[in-house]
Amino acid sequence: MLVKLIRLILFPFVPIYYLVTRLRNWLYDKGFKSSKAYDIPVICVGNLSTGGTGKTPMIEYLIRLLKNEKSIATLSRGYKRITEGFVLGDDDATADTIGDEPYQFYRKFEAIKVAVDGNRQNGIEQLLDLEDKPEVILLDDAYQHRKVRAGLNILLTSYYNLYYKDIVLPTGNLREPRSGAKRADIIVVTKCPVTISKNEKDIMASKLKLKPHQKLFFSHIGYSESVVSSNNEITLKSLPKFTLVTGIANAKPLVNFLKDKGLEFEHIEYPDHYSFRPNDIEMLSEKEVIVTTEKDYVRLSNNESLETKLYYLPIELIIDGKNVFDDAIKAFVTKRN
Repeated sequence: MLVKLIRLILFPFVPIYYLVTRLRNWLYDKGFKSSKAYDIPVICVGNLSTGGTGKTPMIEYLIRLLKNEKSIATLSRGYKRITEGFVLGDDDATADTIGDEPYQFYRKFEAIKVAVDGNRQNGIEQLLDLEDKPEVILLDDAYQHRKVRAGLNILLTSYYNLYYKDIVLPTGNLREPRSGAKRADIIVVTKCPVTISKNEKDIMASKLKLKPHQKLFFSHIGYSESVVSSNNEITLKSLPKFTLVTGIANAKPLVNFLKDKGLEFEHIEYPDHYSFRPNDIEMLSEKEVIVTTEKDYVRLSNNESLETKLYYLPIELIIDGKNVFDDAIKAFVTKRN
């Protein structure tokens, strides 16, 4: 409630933020501020809002789609990492050194390169200077990083917080005006209910006001029927009462899924990318069974006191019209190579 009140108080600053970000975009659009393109396929995955649209599942989807045909690198900012500059994931990497989401990529996909750099231009150039340089670069959360001109822009917007219903910061959640959506080549409405109707899709499509060059897709999250740890697996049907721990932007879809399964749990909710403190770990160590997201798992699993009780629920992105989406991605990659 306090955060909402503060945001309302800050409403007079909304026009200022809007004008500043609109001007910045105009300067890039007209060429007064330069952006750099690259000879290899660069795919940017991002959003207009401040988070919770499902960028990580989308990046993982693209990795799975392309990794057997091309050498892939992901490039992220590495939010809340303790390192600076360009860092390439290696055997010494942790969630602290490269960030939780990049570390998740690193742990899951052995054949790809995972890099972080707040300066995306520098990060791309460092990757291209490698002896075994990647053939495709996936930019994670770089839609507003306009110094790089990606060859393909994928814009995500959550079903629960569609950008056309929102306004810019500090009162709203948008990082830039809604007009920024015109830069997207593909728009994906994420986290849709599985039962979404064609009529509802048509209504959303009309309100998104797509440009002629844009393709629209809808997706939902597919949840595993088991929770897993480093050395164990429990089916949801066999799961005893547990504690759900989340440090993500929007836990509502996950909570709804678990409730629909009739599971009994308490929910301890932390802010997105939360850095767990010793007193948090001490409190959690007293719980019998803990279920969390994979992103939170990579930050919590190095605590010995949680080792035998910590599990995460695997998820995957499921896209309606998967074949059309896959063909569009592969066509772009093939054309640019």
